[in-house]
Amino acid sequence: MSRILIRNARLVNEGKVFEADVFIARGRIDKIAASIEGMNAPVEIDAQGRWLVPGMIDDQVHFREPGATHKGCMASESRAAVAGGITSFMDMPNTRPATLTLAALDDKKARAASSSVANYGFHFGVSKDNLETVARLDPRQIAGVKVFMGASTGDMLVDDPRVLERLFACVPTVLLAHCEHTPSIIANEARYRAQFGAGITPAMHPLIRDADACWRSSSLAVELANRFATRLHVLHLTTARELRLFEPGPSAHKLITAEVCVHHLLFDDRDYASLGNLIKCNPAIKTTADRDALRQALLEDRIDVIGTDHAPHTLAEKQQPYGLAPSGLPLVQHALPALFELVEQGLLPITQLVRKTSHAVADLFAIEARGYLREGYWADLALVERLDAPRPVGLDPVLARCQWTPLQHHCLRHRVTTTIVSGQLAWHEHSLNAHCQGLPLAFNGQRR
Repeated sequence: MSRILIRNARLVNEGKVFEADVFIARGRIDKIAASIEGMNAPVEIDAQGRWLVPGMIDDQVHFREPGATHKGCMASESRAAVAGGITSFMDMPNTRPATLTLAALDDKKARAASSSVANYGFHFGVSKDNLETVARLDPRQIAGVKVFMGASTGDMLVDDPRVLERLFACVPTVLLAHCEHTPSIIANEARYRAQFGAGITPAMHPLIRDADACWRSSSLAVELANRFATRLHVLHLTTARELRLFEPGPSAHKLITAEVCVHHLLFDDRDYASLGNLIKCNPAIKTTADRDALRQALLEDRIDVIGTDHAPHTLAEKQQPYGLAPSGLPLVQHALPALFELVEQGLLPITQLVRKTSHAVADLFAIEARGYLREGYWADLALVERLDAPRPVGLDPVLARCQWTPLQHHCLRHRVTTTIVSGQLAWHEHSLNAHCQGLPLAFNGQRR
């Protein structure tokens, strides 16, 4: 954790944009001032007016370790993340084995401690058989508790009303919910298979996993949260209809919050024609009207957080027929630069972008001393450059183990030139520092 001095940066923090220098020492932001002189730093970076933002904190990733490391692992996916300005991640529990026990949780923490270049935290999983363990969890040891109210495999699908009521009543911290109504999805798929047989295409994915399936599950989750005063965070919203379930305004005092994912802000159902299974994900990417409503909800503060739901699969797996191709797509390396395109287009103020990718995430999960550009806070930072001309994403290597991205043919006008993780240079001028070591996120437990 060497000393670093960043000069001539345009800081974006807590609703303000201003020019300043930043001095980093002992892993933390030591000083922010209009001009810093007399500080000895072996690493000095002239930002030349680039944006300096808090590193993105991704509240939802699937780094595939343990159990599916041919798709990704802590080492590979964290490297892709820091190349894209993501300094911290929270990994989901549907690994093999699933994170349903304290032993499985400790194993994942140990894996990240030995190989992750980004800071890390882990969500604990729910099954119908581990509610007693969930009720006894220490909120300081986990990011949150994840429940699949639909669209899961194995023993992590929890859709029994009695089990759900017990969960919402006993969970000791923030409860994250994947909301899709499985019986509706099964019925829709049966209808399409009866009509088209093996000829079902990716374009039918949002019709099978339709808006009604999302509404039926998310409205139930919100009703249960209100009934039991549960701190609920609904993941990856995809429909305009669901937005009425969430109140506008700052997230600080909300009982119920919501997330949108990058791909649901960038793509719509017209993109299945060219991308097919590459954008097959759960919940499905839906209509242009839904996409535009999600963007508007960010401005209204109905949606509190932007995440990636980074879920890599091999290209060979994705190239199978629709029914066999797995759901999920890799996004961590290009998420933040792609979101800057919304800023460029005037669709999202840069201060709002920073709030949704850093400030609100740190607040929602009660992460200690991260998510802001503040003296005394950990130095998790990203320098973002606006290019003179849009650059094709495909010109640069994909660092995720799967080695592909659904943004392959997009041109982006922004790129991350420097990422600092806990005071360490993790990514700088197209080069990865493999010696950077991410730290465990500290949660203060005040989230119930």
